[in-house]
Amino acid sequence: MKPTRAAFEKFIFWSRWLQAPLYGGLIIAQAVYVYHFLISLWHLVLQARHIEETTIMLSVLGLIDVVMIANLLIMVIIGGYETFVSRLDLEGHPDQPEWLSHVNAGVLKVKLATALIGISSIHLLQTFIRTKDKTDKEMLWQVTIHLTFVLSAFHARVD
Repeated sequence: MKPTRAAFEKFIFWSRWLQAPLYGGLIIAQAVYVYHFLISLWHLVLQARHIEETTIMLSVLGLIDVVMIANLLIMVIIGGYETFVSRLDLEGHPDQPEWLSHVNAGVLKVKLATALIGISSIHLLQTFIRTKDKTDKEMLWQVTIHLTFVLSAFHARVD
């Protein structure tokens, strides 16, 4: 192989490390979600005696939504880093996620699609609980977007 070509291919392979700061940024975004979760939980606890059950349910659904987005972030951060940047040296670590041992781009795609369906389901449930706050057009669009996620996930599993 010519030295120029070999050097260029090494440069291309090295370029995967340009993604590392992106994963660092997602970790910071996760910290923002943790902060948001704690603030929302604190407000729920403080107001619990003075609010209706429906409001509590909507608040809890909001907390579940934050947790599901945080799970999505973890899958992207850990799975993406492991798949596209560098192997994580976790062999034998007691906290190593089971799914990490067989993660690849295809598995990651299905996990992400499934997580998006879960998040979309929470938003759809919140919309159905607050139908008086939404127009028919808004609800139709949310259902359409949710069904698009479902079809995309089904397509991701078939591929």
